Amino acid sequence: MAFVHKSVLLDETVSSLRVRPGGVYVDGTLGGGGHSLEIAKRMAGQGRLIGIDRDEAAIEAAGERLRDMGELVTIVRGNFDRMPSIVQALGIQRVNGIILDLGVSSYQLDTADRGFSYMQDAPLDMRMDQREKRTAGDIVNGYSEHELFRIIRDYGEERFAQNIAKHIVAERERKRIETTGELASIIRASIPKKVQATGGHPAKRTFQAIRIELNGELTALEDSLDGMINLLDDGGRIAVITFHSLEDRIVKAAFRRNENPCTCPPDFPVCVCGKKPKGFVVTRKPVIPSEEETAENPRAKSAKLRVFERKA
Repeated sequence: MAFVHKSVLLDETVSSLRVRPGGVYVDGTLGGGGHSLEIAKRMAGQGRLIGIDRDEAAIEAAGERLRDMGELVTIVRGNFDRMPSIVQALGIQRVNGIILDLGVSSYQLDTADRGFSYMQDAPLDMRMDQREKRTAGDIVNGYSEHELFRIIRDYGEERFAQNIAKHIVAERERKRIETTGELASIIRASIPKKVQATGGHPAKRTFQAIRIELNGELTALEDSLDGMINLLDDGGRIAVITFHSLEDRIVKAAFRRNENPCTCPPDFPVCVCGKKPKGFVVTRKPVIPSEEETAENPRAKSAKLRVFERKA
């Protein structure tokens, strides 16, 4: 299956970076290369574009899509939480723009044997980087009931987390849970029928939670945003697209912290902590997709774009 992923908020995101010829830009979630291609076009053949992704299929697809850009583009297989070391290993100290398009790609969801989707029966995999040994099956069959409850509650924001965890543990005592279909059926049986009548597929939140836990998505985001902001040159911008409230809260908090890092008590007449702002939040409210875009691409519905500008 070809790697197809429709880039969400494409023009809004790339325009927010104010791309200029001769600049250095990093796409930390390369995917199919949609955002990168648009950035590269605006660079007019001058500067450097670095694309990072941990999914081998994404690397191949983006390489093909960006082939005509020649030496302008460098593609690296890795995770965005290593961005500063990846960029510095290429001899670059500062960049002019960074983009992150978080979450799971359409390709990953639609490729059944990757195990991301509750809509198709497949092995419980969900690895974004298939070099990793641990799979979703290891979490479902290996975590304690309390650990399952915690991740489903915290990462899935699922109100029936306790019941789902209990049903998973009871079922796996009979036999190992091997497929996405088996897991989806267990989840369905854990949620009251009247609740299932509204609010989308009953397995959606639990699958999200397991995927986030397996791939360390929130930890990577939380641990790396400050380092990415430090990587920006004066006037450089970072643009982040999130798809659920957990990611969005992390991005919003990190941007605010870098805009106003002072830790002095509010009643202090002057700042004595010495922490200086690193820039400012460009998007006071997140940018969301237009009605036209969500009609054309339903997966864009929950997307939010936030942008931060570095000031030396």
